[in-house]
Amino acid sequence: MPTAAQLMVECLEAEGVSLVFGIPGEENIRFVQALAGSSTIRYVLTRHEQAAAFMAEMYGRVTGRPAVVSSTLGPGAINMQLGVADATTNSTPLVAISAQVGRNREYKESHQYVDLVSMFAPITRWSDGVPTPLAIPEMFRKAFKLAETERPAAVYLAIPEDIDADEGDYALHPLPRNVVRAESPSPGQIARAVAVLKEAKRPVILAGHGAARADATTALVQLSEELGIQVANTFHGKGVMPDDHPNGMGTLGFMRHDYVNFGFDDADTIIAVGYELQEFDPVRINPNADKRIIHVHRFPAEVDAHYSVDVGIMGDISASLDAIREAMAGQRYDRERPAPGAHLLAEEIARGADDARYPLAPARVVADTRAALGRSDIVLVDTGAAKMWMARLYPTYERNTCLISNGLSTMAFSLPGALGVKLARPDAKVLAVMGDGAFLMNSQEIETAVREQIPLVVLIWEDNGYGLIEWKMDLELGAHYNVGFTNPDVVKYAESFGAKGYRINAADELLPTLRTALASDGVSIIACPVDYSENISLTNRLGELDGTL
Repeated sequence: MPTAAQLMVECLEAEGVSLVFGIPGEENIRFVQALAGSSTIRYVLTRHEQAAAFMAEMYGRVTGRPAVVSSTLGPGAINMQLGVADATTNSTPLVAISAQVGRNREYKESHQYVDLVSMFAPITRWSDGVPTPLAIPEMFRKAFKLAETERPAAVYLAIPEDIDADEGDYALHPLPRNVVRAESPSPGQIARAVAVLKEAKRPVILAGHGAARADATTALVQLSEELGIQVANTFHGKGVMPDDHPNGMGTLGFMRHDYVNFGFDDADTIIAVGYELQEFDPVRINPNADKRIIHVHRFPAEVDAHYSVDVGIMGDISASLDAIREAMAGQRYDRERPAPGAHLLAEEIARGADDARYPLAPARVVADTRAALGRSDIVLVDTGAAKMWMARLYPTYERNTCLISNGLSTMAFSLPGALGVKLARPDAKVLAVMGDGAFLMNSQEIETAVREQIPLVVLIWEDNGYGLIEWKMDLELGAHYNVGFTNPDVVKYAESFGAKGYRINAADELLPTLRTALASDGVSIIACPVDYSENISLTNRLGELDGTL
């Protein structure tokens, strides 16, 4: 019969868990020992609990199944909270498990004790402590059920030290895994949506993160083509509508009125497919709160003055889109012209590809990154100025191939996150893109990648400062303050971990260097100096445009 620690591992195995990321502590050594005895679970030892949480989060982002992040009590558990919060705000499944002090002292002031259950409660779907070994099967099953149920999120379990050490034989077994099936949409709500669409003159579709999670591309493209409706993606939805499709408008969410916004300025009806409010503020596309909105998702819309839903369709997203398309058969909108501003976006990309300046123009870095990666390869884009350029310009053709944190917009997720993605998708080339500010926040995980033999390529947009904050200050204050710093020699730094380091010294060196690094089975770190003087030029240029172009 299993001990409590062995029973926890059996429950993880029953849930199909193949990876646990973390750092052991004194209070969970038997759980870690039991993991070592598993034939199906790989324990990935990391160098920081925050990074471990990002690895687990990004694994869940591309697979739809939760990985596990594990830590000791107190400071270890607190360290992993940022990645846990990032998972919840990015609607990503994750199960976080930490040690806790023994039940004999958690009621009083004692060494390393803090109320972790209360600390995790605001950033998870469910946070609880295991009160007895007898509760393990039920609580582990509940944790995975809640993490995976739409809307996905993180959950947290605290395991007291005395339960980890419990050597009793328990005649218990994991509970069977039950998967919640997507429901069919309500015929009545479909009929109401069709009535709204028949009155619409200029509808537009906004595809968000829920559409990506639901793999709704086929249904979305068919609806767009048959009805003649153009589609924009959010940052999280990049690739759900392929950017090379004629009806694709591009990505919405830039901090200024961008080309993609023109299509929403003109629209009278928005079909929001899998859109979630944390992706961006709806005032950006419905400033006067006068557009009719059809909300298509697995759960009801959040309440917002600029997202007042006329019709809410809850159920399987693809089935809902198919039902709308079939009910609208024979009707088509006059939207044959290219998306407003589409030619401007194409021209901007083309100019960037030919820009030979050094340090490199942001658009040149985007163009070379796209050229180095295949349609199904994956890039993780960190928070910062690089995120703005990549989100706007990087053509994306499949869901979950351009991964951005836009719920919590967390810095430094992409380097450790790339390890989780590569373990989930070993067939794909995986690239982490980040600024030099984000790089040193979790660069210790280069050692993890080298030791665990996980191929990793990192492209650092180097400008010796917090570029996005400088951009924002210059826009709103006319000057910037306290944003500059210095960097180590990235080549030597990478080599000190046993990785390969590169420094770009001319514009034409970036693409071949990326191709060489991505073809390697090792770990490569590329420092690419970037000229961010184009930042203000871009926002000034966008400010002079209007939707008549």
